Amino acid sequence: MPKFRVIPRLEVKGPNVVKGIRMEGLRVVGQPEAMAQRYAHEGADEIVFVDIVASLYNRNQLHSLVSHAARNIALPLCVGGGVRSIEDIRALLRSGADRISINTQACATPEIIDEAARIFGAQCIALSIQAKRQPDGSWEAYANNGRDRTGREVVTWAREAVSRGAGEILLVSVDRDGTRKGFDLDLVGAVVDAVSVPVVVGGGAGSADDIVAAARHGAAGVVVAHVLHFERVSIAAVKAALAGAGIPVRRIPQAAPA
Repeated sequence: MPKFRVIPRLEVKGPNVVKGIRMEGLRVVGQPEAMAQRYAHEGADEIVFVDIVASLYNRNQLHSLVSHAARNIALPLCVGGGVRSIEDIRALLRSGADRISINTQACATPEIIDEAARIFGAQCIALSIQAKRQPDGSWEAYANNGRDRTGREVVTWAREAVSRGAGEILLVSVDRDGTRKGFDLDLVGAVVDAVSVPVVVGGGAGSADDIVAAARHGAAGVVVAHVLHFERVSIAAVKAALAGAGIPVRRIPQAAPA
């Protein structure tokens, strides 16, 4: 059985890691490479770097950061933000990224998923979905860090992306992001049931129990930010709770808090 992944999500704006609530009201919380190294030491399974203003300003500035991180951190790196072309994907992979997440460009031109999966392999391509619940109970995918509507219903869009070759879904609830109210488990279950690839979920983690609940709803892993950045829970405590619930995890760091 695949081991559940605990993945810090570092949202990068310029030289800083930032965090907000529902992807708004951003505040600086640290420096990306130092935070990534700390989380690697604390037992993270992967690191996600996202340039959260890259699509807005039509650029990606993560190449240097990814290159340094790849040399100094012995973990897989997933990188997103401002990925507009096959050339962008190739450059980030050459910089040391293991997986590329695509959102805004994929919503605009889904064919980039087909081409990227053909050239680089499905394992290198993740579809990032920023989901907002609609009045009718469905979820719409948003682009540009939760700013722009796409008109794409989330479950249908996830199915399409996988059919085009996406090897993973990175699913974040904008409504729950930074709120510590728990994951939108209905959203998690709906997407997990709809696709055949791993679904990594984010948005709303407030405790280790919330992460256990996501795992029980079929998530392959979680991307977490607020609870780690503000030290409300540790990676060790999360992994200990998962293991205690019978969910396989990679190594549990020493001195896990009680």
